[in-house]
Amino acid sequence: MTISADVSGLSIDEAPLPARLDSPEGQDFTEMVELRNTIEREILGTDDAAPTARELLATFRDPYAPKRLFLARLNGGVVGRGVYEWQPEENAPAAFIEVQVASTMRRHGIGTAILTVLERIAAENGLTVIQSWSSHALPASSEVLVPPTGFGAVDRDSAAVRFARAHGYSLEQVDRISRVELPMSADLLTERRRDAEPHAVDYEVVQWAGRCPDRWLTDMARLHQRMSTDAPAAAIEFAEELWDDDRMRNLNDMNEAGGRLNLTSAALHVPSQRLVGYTDIAVPEQEGRPAVQEDTLVLKEHRGHRLGTLLKLANLEQVMRVSPTTPRITTFNAEENRPMLDVNEAVGFEAIGCEAAWKKAVGS
Repeated sequence: MTISADVSGLSIDEAPLPARLDSPEGQDFTEMVELRNTIEREILGTDDAAPTARELLATFRDPYAPKRLFLARLNGGVVGRGVYEWQPEENAPAAFIEVQVASTMRRHGIGTAILTVLERIAAENGLTVIQSWSSHALPASSEVLVPPTGFGAVDRDSAAVRFARAHGYSLEQVDRISRVELPMSADLLTERRRDAEPHAVDYEVVQWAGRCPDRWLTDMARLHQRMSTDAPAAAIEFAEELWDDDRMRNLNDMNEAGGRLNLTSAALHVPSQRLVGYTDIAVPEQEGRPAVQEDTLVLKEHRGHRLGTLLKLANLEQVMRVSPTTPRITTFNAEENRPMLDVNEAVGFEAIGCEAAWKKAVGS
C-alpha cells in the first residue's frame, strides 16, 4: 500500500482476521494485541483491562459489529495498528476507528498514514461521521481539555489529544475508568443492599453464570437494544442496534470463544414477569486475572427503585462466589452518569484513568 510517512521500509496492509491463533495470521494478530496492550499499559500503568489475543479475536469476529484490521510493519515487526468498525444497521451514520502507534515510533507520520487509510474507507462507504476512543491517565496538570458535557477532562498535552485535534477531531465525552479490589466486605455489601431493598418491592434479582437461559433471551435482547439508545453518549452517534434471540446467542458464543465467563444479574419486574434491567461482569479464563464490568442498564420507566444498586451488589457477590481468585474489577462510566458513579463509589470503586470519545464530521 502506498503511504506517506517519514519511515523507510514502512508498510501498511490489511490483515486478514485469523480463524485460529496458531496460524500465521494468528501470530500477526497476537503481535497486534501485544502492541495494543503495551500502549495501554504505558498510559494507564496497569494491565487490568488488557484482553488476551483469544478474548479480542472473539470480538473481532462478531458479525453484528464487523471490523477490518490494518497493521503498520517495519522490518517485519508490527509498530502500529488501525481498526475500522461499522454498524450493519440500516442508515447507521458512523465509522468507529482505532489508531495506535508504538511510543518509540511516534512523530514520524505513521499514525497519520493509518488514519488516512481508515478515513478513506469511511468516505468510500458513504459514512458522514468518524468516532474514536483513546485511553488517558488521570489529568496531572491544570492544562486540560473539557468536553461539551462539562464532566471530566483530559490533559491537553497528551499524545492522543494532540493527534486527535491536529486531525480535526473534537472531544465529545469523557469516561471514568475505575476499579475495586476484591474480596469486598460482606458487611458493606449487606448494608448497601438493606438500604436499597425497601425501594424495590415489586422486583426480584435473577442471576446466571455463562450462557443466557433460553427463557430470558427475548427479554435480554430487548434490554441490549435499549442499551444502545439509553446509555449516556453525549454527542457520539450510534444507530439503534437491532437485537433478537439469535444476536443474544451470538453474544453467548463470543464469550465462550474468548474464554470468558459472563456473570449476569437481572432485575425481574414481578407483576409483568419481564426483565427490566441487567448488569454483566466478564471473568477471564485464567485464574487470578482481573474481571471487567460490562454493561449496566435499568429501563428508564423502571428507574427510581435502586435497581442499579441492587444489581451491582448482587453481581459483585456472584463474582466472589463463582470466582474467588478474581483480584479486582475494572469498569468504565460516563463522567456525567452521576447515579452510576454514586453506586460504584459507595462500594469502593476508585478512578485510575479516563477514556476520551472523539468525533469528526466528514461530509454527506
